[in-house]
Amino acid sequence: MKVIICGAGQVGWQIAKQLSGEKNDVTVVDNNPALVRRATDTLDVQGIEGFASYPDVLEKAGARDADMIIAATYSDEVNMVTCQVAHSVFAVPRKIARLRAQSYLTAIYSDLYRRDHMPIDVVISPEKEVAEAALRRLAAPAAFDTQAFLAGRVHLMGISLVEDCPVLNTSLRELSDLFSTLRAIVVGVRRDGRLFAPEPNDQLYAGDAIYVFTHSDDITRTLEIFGKKQGKQDRVVILGGGNVGLAVAQALEARTDRVRAKIIEKNRKVAERAADSLERTIVLNGDALDQELLSEAGISRTDAVLCVTDDDKVNMLSAVRAKQAGCSMAICLVNDPTLVPILTALDIDAYINPRATTVSSILRHIRHGRVRNVYSVGEGEAEVIEAQVLSTSPISGKRIKDIAFPEGVLIGAIVKGDKYVKPTGDTRVDEGDVITIFSLAADVPEVERLLQVSIDFF
Repeated sequence: MKVIICGAGQVGWQIAKQLSGEKNDVTVVDNNPALVRRATDTLDVQGIEGFASYPDVLEKAGARDADMIIAATYSDEVNMVTCQVAHSVFAVPRKIARLRAQSYLTAIYSDLYRRDHMPIDVVISPEKEVAEAALRRLAAPAAFDTQAFLAGRVHLMGISLVEDCPVLNTSLRELSDLFSTLRAIVVGVRRDGRLFAPEPNDQLYAGDAIYVFTHSDDITRTLEIFGKKQGKQDRVVILGGGNVGLAVAQALEARTDRVRAKIIEKNRKVAERAADSLERTIVLNGDALDQELLSEAGISRTDAVLCVTDDDKVNMLSAVRAKQAGCSMAICLVNDPTLVPILTALDIDAYINPRATTVSSILRHIRHGRVRNVYSVGEGEAEVIEAQVLSTSPISGKRIKDIAFPEGVLIGAIVKGDKYVKPTGDTRVDEGDVITIFSLAADVPEVERLLQVSIDFF
C-alpha cells in the first residue's frame, strides 16, 4: 500500500514507523526540514519538504498513485485543504484528517464531509479520543491502562503487579485451573522493559506489568485476583478546562451515578466558557499548582485528580501535589514519551498518551480485513486488533491450536453470534466470529494475512 503522511510530528512519525515497518511504501511530507530529516534518517520512508496542501508538493510525494493520504499536520485547515486537493486533483481513494477545533466536529455540521463537499473519509479528533481515554481510566482506577472491545463486553486492562499480589510465582496454566470460571486471559507481559506474549508455563513476578483481557462482568474479580481493589470515583477534580477537561466534565455530568466534579483552569476566558457549558460542575479560575486553590477544591477528599492541561510538567507536578495532599489517585496527560519512565517514581497512578490514542484511531482505518477496532499498546510495541473472521480467512474453520500464529500473537476473546467465548486451544474459529487478537508489532502483517486474503479492505 502506498501512503502519504502529511505532518512529521509525533503522530505522523509514529504512523510512519508502523506502516514502513510493515513494508508499506510511505512518504512523509512536512514544511519543517528537521522533522523530515528525522523521519528519513530513522525510518524506511521517503521525505518531501514543503506545505502538504500545495498540489506540486503532493505531486512530488507521489499522490497520483497513492492509496491513502493521512493529513496530521498541526493545522486543521491545512489538513482539510490537503484532503480536498488529494481528492480533486489526484483522486486519492482514502483520505484521513486530524481535526482539533470543536466547531469542525459538531454533529450538526457532519454533512460538511460528504464527498461532494469536503471529501474527508475519516475525521480523527485527538481531544475526543483523549477525553474518552481519561473516562476509561476513571472507570478502572486500579488499572494503568484500559480499553473496551466487542461493544463493551470485553476490556483490555493493564495491571501492575506488586509484592502483595496473591498469584505471584504461579504459572498461567495453574491460574486457569485455579480460576476456571474466570473469563480472563493474560495476553501480554512487560518485564524489565520488554513486552512479550506469555506461554502457558510462564510465571508472573512482582514488578511485571501485565495486559489482561477480561469480560466486563468479571473486571472486579480479575482485579482482586491480581491484588487490586476497584474503588468508586465519586469526587473528581479536573486540572485544565480546555477541550479535554470540558468533555470529561460533560460526560461525568451525563452519568446516571452522581459524580461530584470540579475544574481548575488558569485562563479566565477558558474557565468562563467551561462554566457556561456545565450545569453541576464547579469551575475555579486559578493555577493548578497553587496549594491553597487545591485545598479550596477539596483535593484531600478527592477520589481522583485528572491533570489535562497543555503542559506536561504542570500536569506531573500538580499530580504530585494532589497525591501529597491526600488525593487517592492521580491521572496525567503526558505528551512527551521520555517522561513516562519517571511517573512511577513520582507516585502517579496512570497516564494518557495523546499520541497513542490518535495513532490507534488512525490504525483502525488502515488495517486490512474486517477490522472493527485497533488499540496501540505502549509506544507502538504491540496492537490489539478486533476483527470479524471472513470466509476467505486462513483461520476460518480451524481450532486455535491448529492456527499457525506467530509466537507474539494471542487471541484474547471471541464472540460467536451473541455469545461470548473464552478462547482455549480447542475453540474453533468460524466465519462471522468477532475476535480480539493481541499482537506484537513485528507480527501485525502476519495477523493481517491471517484475517483476510483478498484485496478488499475497510
